[in-house]
Amino acid sequence: MSIVEVGTFLLKGLGTTLATVVAATLLALLLAFLVGILRTTRWKILNAILAIYVEVFRGSSVLVQLFWIYFVFPFFNIQLSAYVTAVLAIGLNYGAYGSEVVRSAIRSVPKTQLEACAALNINGFLRMRRVVLPQAIVVMMPSFGNLQIELIKATSLVSMVTLSDLTYYATVLNNRTMQTTTIYLALLIIYYLVTRPFAFGTKKLEKKLSIWRA
Repeated sequence: MSIVEVGTFLLKGLGTTLATVVAATLLALLLAFLVGILRTTRWKILNAILAIYVEVFRGSSVLVQLFWIYFVFPFFNIQLSAYVTAVLAIGLNYGAYGSEVVRSAIRSVPKTQLEACAALNINGFLRMRRVVLPQAIVVMMPSFGNLQIELIKATSLVSMVTLSDLTYYATVLNNRTMQTTTIYLALLIIYYLVTRPFAFGTKKLEKKLSIWRA
């Protein structure tokens, strides 16, 4: 088979890969902002609980997390589909990494601005929305761009829980033809092309948001 024929076959799994990327990204962003913002508060018990979540998911492999959710959870009567497992594991993992990006970006906002908000009697919610986040988001963007690329690459592991993504079809074709070099070269090219729009979009967004920099 030519590399074009191989690539055409692999594209059968592109829809599943993209669907996983989009859903996992949305979950990761939600968790990153929610956990990151809450960890800047003075609620010690909540902080401790969220810190455990962050350390567990940052300190263990995404592959192990996939296996736990898909193969171990059923022993506790929690049965999830391969797709939900993939989105949950990857979203939770990169949400944990993203929360640290959010937390550090929020901490980077000068304290003098927070003191000025307090002096003007601006409440915490409005201060976060109008003063802190517009500046912090600009700081977050390069790290978020890197995490997005890593998240996309992490989806190559979801075939291990039987999800029919790009890597799954590469494995199937390799078992049939043993054209390993051609197959995985095509897979490399496809993953590269998938990451490019995300990387380009992040850079454009970073440039656009730079007008909010203090």
